[in-house]
Amino acid sequence: MNILLIPALTAALGSSGAFDAQGRLWVAYVADNNIVLQSSADQGRSWSAGRAILPAPEAVEANGEARPKIAFGPQGQLYLSYTQSLGKPHTGNIRFMRSMDGGATFSAPITVQRDRAPIDHRFDDFQVDRHGRIFLTWLDKRDKQAALAAQRPYRGIAIYYAVSDDQGASFGEDTKLADHTCECCRIATAVDDKGQVAAMWRHIYEPNIRDHAVATLAADGRPAAPQRATEDGWKIDACPHHGPSLAFDSSGQRHQAWFTGANEEGGLFYSGHGKPVRLGGAQAEYGEVSASGQRVAIAWKEFNGSATGIHARVSQDGGATWREHTVATTHGASDHPHLLRHGGIAWLLWRTADEGFVVRKIED
Repeated sequence: MNILLIPALTAALGSSGAFDAQGRLWVAYVADNNIVLQSSADQGRSWSAGRAILPAPEAVEANGEARPKIAFGPQGQLYLSYTQSLGKPHTGNIRFMRSMDGGATFSAPITVQRDRAPIDHRFDDFQVDRHGRIFLTWLDKRDKQAALAAQRPYRGIAIYYAVSDDQGASFGEDTKLADHTCECCRIATAVDDKGQVAAMWRHIYEPNIRDHAVATLAADGRPAAPQRATEDGWKIDACPHHGPSLAFDSSGQRHQAWFTGANEEGGLFYSGHGKPVRLGGAQAEYGEVSASGQRVAIAWKEFNGSATGIHARVSQDGGATWREHTVATTHGASDHPHLLRHGGIAWLLWRTADEGFVVRKIED
């Protein structure tokens, strides 16, 4: 069992991780109003000492749908984004920092969004494309605020993104991807087989149907028009706090996992080839999907009445056939499961209150 113990009283459970090109696993989490970074060269059997990397403490969101995110650039740059919480509820800034020396030192954090009003800029996510450009997305309330001021109706919130083509030293203008999206569901982003960055999110279709949409982002500020990604017809005047997951295999097939409460068929679902397939039972939640070549992996958490387990489905043929197994369990509180890839193989990174970070290989 590969476990990193974390002090439960000082660290929120929301965290993330990534493998670098050398196979070292890095994790980021929040403790004492700072972002802490650790790494492991042996798939979680031993770890470096925790290191706080913010130059000064600040409030950082670290919960189920929001957490610090890390990824690597093509020359080993370590990039990190996060949401800085402001004084009022549901307000924040999208922040970014980078290390150009493999995590030894970090730049001072910058605020990415051009709109600096103390409103909702939250739930960030980012991807690095094949050209090394950084696409950073977030939920943004500026258009709803303008609509309220003009006494115009506005459903939900908007999604914006910005692109950096100088290794994160700066970001371009804010580009709106979509109006009328769910307020507190995370955005899923992924790089497709053509090297383009795509985003998937819970959209609000009139009058108040909270299904999902997907769109390809563009570096020139002209994103593709959103397309409907799920057809559940879930009518709810509330945010489920349950965003989707997105991945693409080498053939360009889109793989996605999402939650819906529609009708009597509510639950966690996956689709790739063919009709959506239900994952687990009534307590299944927070699915994550990952793909490399024709390998596809899905992981989700599910409570059985006494313990929470992480269950996985693995396919070696693009989703035509599957093998399912239980990867890990805990009796205490836990974060969402995360799927990381190294050498084309999927690994589970899961943080629990009792066990700490659990690292497990889930593919053969």
